[in-house]
Amino acid sequence: MKKHMLMVALAFAATTQAAVPQPVKVGATQLRPVATQTQAAAWAATVFGRHHYKVTPLDDAMSEKIFDRYLKSLDGDRLHFLQSDIDSFDSIRTKLDDAIKTENLTTPFAMYSLYQQRFNERFVYSRELLKGKFDFTVDETFQIDREKAAWPKNLDEAHDLWRKRVKNDWLRLKLAGKDDKSIRETLDKRYENYAGRMSKVDSEDVFMTFMNAYATSIEPHTNYLGPRSADNFAIAMRLSLDGIGAVLQQREDYTVIREIVVGSPAGMSGKLKVGDRIVGVAQADSPGFTDVLGWRIDDVVQLIRGPKESVVRLNVLPVDAGTDGKTVTVALVRKKINMEEQAAKKTIIEVKDGGVKRRVGVISLPTFYLDFDARRRGDKDFKSATRDVARILGELKKEKVDNVLIDLRNNGGGALGEAVELTGLFIDKGPVVMQRSADGKVEVENDTQPGLAWDGPMGVLINRGSASASEIFAAAIQDYGRGLVLGEPSFGKGTVQTLVNLDRGNPGEKARYGELKMTIAQFFRINGGTTQLRGVTPDIKMPVTSDPEGFGESSYDNALPWVAIKPAVYTPSGNLKQLVAPLQKRHEARIAKDKDFQYLQEDMAELRKLRKDNVISLNEAVRRKERDALEAKAKQREARQVALRAAVTDDPADVTDTKDARSKLASPAKTSKAAVAKANRQDDGLQADERNLASELAAEKAAKDAKDVMLQEAAHVLSDEVEMLKTDTRMAARLMPYLPAAKPGN
Repeated sequence: MKKHMLMVALAFAATTQAAVPQPVKVGATQLRPVATQTQAAAWAATVFGRHHYKVTPLDDAMSEKIFDRYLKSLDGDRLHFLQSDIDSFDSIRTKLDDAIKTENLTTPFAMYSLYQQRFNERFVYSRELLKGKFDFTVDETFQIDREKAAWPKNLDEAHDLWRKRVKNDWLRLKLAGKDDKSIRETLDKRYENYAGRMSKVDSEDVFMTFMNAYATSIEPHTNYLGPRSADNFAIAMRLSLDGIGAVLQQREDYTVIREIVVGSPAGMSGKLKVGDRIVGVAQADSPGFTDVLGWRIDDVVQLIRGPKESVVRLNVLPVDAGTDGKTVTVALVRKKINMEEQAAKKTIIEVKDGGVKRRVGVISLPTFYLDFDARRRGDKDFKSATRDVARILGELKKEKVDNVLIDLRNNGGGALGEAVELTGLFIDKGPVVMQRSADGKVEVENDTQPGLAWDGPMGVLINRGSASASEIFAAAIQDYGRGLVLGEPSFGKGTVQTLVNLDRGNPGEKARYGELKMTIAQFFRINGGTTQLRGVTPDIKMPVTSDPEGFGESSYDNALPWVAIKPAVYTPSGNLKQLVAPLQKRHEARIAKDKDFQYLQEDMAELRKLRKDNVISLNEAVRRKERDALEAKAKQREARQVALRAAVTDDPADVTDTKDARSKLASPAKTSKAAVAKANRQDDGLQADERNLASELAAEKAAKDAKDVMLQEAAHVLSDEVEMLKTDTRMAARLMPYLPAAKPGN
């Protein structure tokens, strides 16, 4: 595993001397690149040109690709720039390679400056529109997605686009029952906040946007991480940081406490509450507070974070105080904060079938995390996904579950080594994944630890959001015949990335240059195929809830192709193929009678139609009719809920105290936060930061607590598997000879 997260120290070549590109005249540049950024860009080009899996020359052809991606990242919906602006950029389409090589990034920063100017102009116009009135009897439509639309030809066309956008915002609030005065105030404040957030963009933001346009033009999973982003990436991998244990959120000009971590300094103090507003921050040795009112959230976070055991003082405006209320000072000692929300968790689902009750242990794994630094230091308690899952498996054994399900939905990957070691918990020994470097050399990554942490039946639940390390694990379990893979086809990311620390190019300097997350290899299943583009195809197929054209590896125009290599030498643990057809048949028969799956499929069909039509009406009568239809559907579903409660208990109000009743009640699938919110709350026309924080948190909690029909159905499938194996012991011995839980007599 030496390659995977190795911090590579590189000697960088001298900067190429070439003619400095002359940027198109696009107005006064408000933000300018700093020396560390221009140097980082040149060094990144050297690294990409020498060490990337897909070496791509930085030339005029690449410049055009960078230009198109940079333009898309600035104005992807084509709402701000005019066609004349785009025409004025023609002379620089092939000059961005020179800008990088000569360490002169005036051109991309000038492009951003014009974008910023157009952005502000559009929102000044939007606020002017609020002074007038709209005619909602006119039959006109608003285009939802303008990614492939033409640029506005002139200012009049741009103004008409923004008139429709503002009209739609107004109509949403009107349909939610707001009066004109309230609507005008809400939208005026919203547009003012948009402009305020734009004013807080700094040169690092612009540089990162440009550099990622360059990086992703080579290959979709290559990125540049600025110093702040690199720090946050490291925190996400180790699931810990030194701080106070408060989740913060920007609301207008305030930094608001959104969540307090149990057992953290913030929680133990008893002096902070959800909704409190932090208006000042001071370090222990500082005589006064730094006023953070109106600051960017990440800048406030940087002030509050600090070395473990150091003191930070907060000037706080309590949640129940008015804007002119009295502030209080809270001093806290920073501690190591573990981000348990992103760690592996277990639940047990009980499935009843014909009087037989089976218990399925579910392990939800959001990411393949690993604290690299702690492991490197020899810390015996370093955090890792595999260690946490091994501990949970031990607990599930004691709780006598019949089957184990690893839930990898929306797990985008993480440390490749963790995928190998996690696989080793379910197989004895053997190859797990192969990887091929740019020079064609193939290396096999093996599980070398004998024994299994869980030797019973198991399954893996995936969806389109399961990528990279998730696909390695699911593919290995499938290829070994060790367990069933359930769900929908995965993302299709079959590449390996490493981190390259650009600071290593200038050792001893205090300046930070950021990091590159760079593709260095392609991984392959032990059967010789790759998950690249095609992903992992589940054994038991469930309804597709995502848009495969807009999400997944195949949606990228420069994704690496699918290829195959010679298979590894391995011995399958079993062969589950004979179980797949009867299990799929039972699954389809069950969901055909399941109203929740019907609701889910109806919602997905409605969403697909909306995407295809790509327009919504701005006629009030039409929109009210659509809203009434949705309300009628929601009431029909709620009536079914009430009927189910009545069937379970004489008093529907007692349902929350009845465990069996809860297991029978249906609620929206947790496949889409938007779908959950829609099912539980009519469109109020507001954005998240415009809603009451307490009600927003309550809605999110309700969405998390909602019954997950995909997970419930996966548990049913694994229960069916146990039944089949126990009913036909000869089949069990033949299919899974190495698994004691599946042998005759168990």
